Order: sequence, then structure tokens, then C-alpha cells
Amino acid sequence: MEELIGLLVAPLIIFMFLVAPIWLILHYRSKRQISQGLTEEEYQQLNGLLQRADKMADRIETLERILDAESPEWRSKHEHER
Repeated sequence: MEELIGLLVAPLIIFMFLVAPIWLILHYRSKRQISQGLTEEEYQQLNGLLQRADKMADRIETLERILDAESPEWRSKHEHER
């Protein structure tokens, strides 16, 4: 019985004094980063992506207008292919 307790004590001590503190530090560091929100760089990237999405939406609308003018039935042909 004492041998079993001896085998459990060493890993428990290592866990309590080495693994648990590192685990807690990393956990609370990630919680703090999440609560801080976006960094300035992330905010700029998000705005850049938003501008690119707006440009793409404008281009799609332009292409649809061109297709409507050149081939008015393109939408119904495309829907039948689905």
C-alpha cells in the first residue's frame, strides 16, 4: 500500500508545482486576450476585408446588369441547371 502511495505522490507533486501553474497562467492569459477585443492590426485587416467585399459586391452587380442587358434569360437558364 505504501508503494502505491509513493508512486502517486511524485506525479502529483510534479503536477501541482510545474504543470498546474503553467496551465493556469496560459489559461488566464488567453482569457485576457479574448476580453481585450481586436488589436489595431486586426481591426485594419477587418476593414480591408470589408472594403474588398464591398468592391466584389459592386462588381457582381455590374456583371449581372451586363448579363441582363446582353442575355436577359441567363438567370432562368442558370436556375434550370441546378
